[in-house]
Amino acid sequence: MSEHIEPFFTVVAIVFEMLGALAMVAGFVIAVVLALRSLRRDRNGHGAYLVLRNTLGAAILLGLEVLVAADLIRTITSKPSIEDAVILGLIVVIRTVLSMSIQIEIEGTLPWRRALLTSGGQVLAQTVARERAADRDARES
Repeated sequence: MSEHIEPFFTVVAIVFEMLGALAMVAGFVIAVVLALRSLRRDRNGHGAYLVLRNTLGAAILLGLEVLVAADLIRTITSKPSIEDAVILGLIVVIRTVLSMSIQIEIEGTLPWRRALLTSGGQVLAQTVARERAADRDARES
């Protein structure tokens, strides 16, 4: 039975890996577009840089979260071994440290000191919404 399930979950893990990479690439494109729009609208290079940095950081966070899920699926559904568990642990620790450092850079505070729990996807959505509102306000003026 498990020989039929393992290939399915291998495909699921590959799909998650592709989605994680796609989230980062799409986030990069969105970040560049939003930064260029911000620069053109406000003529403020620092503001455009902050939009680029925050949006790209959020996309990387989202991609890392999906990649960790892919690693968990791959490890849980494969034949268990101590070596696989140690490798998974190292990958999760590295990605967690990266995620935390990116969150600290974006938010300027430690993750556990935030009033609200915010994921990379939420930060990305908030940035896009802010940019749309600013663009709408600029057109109305």
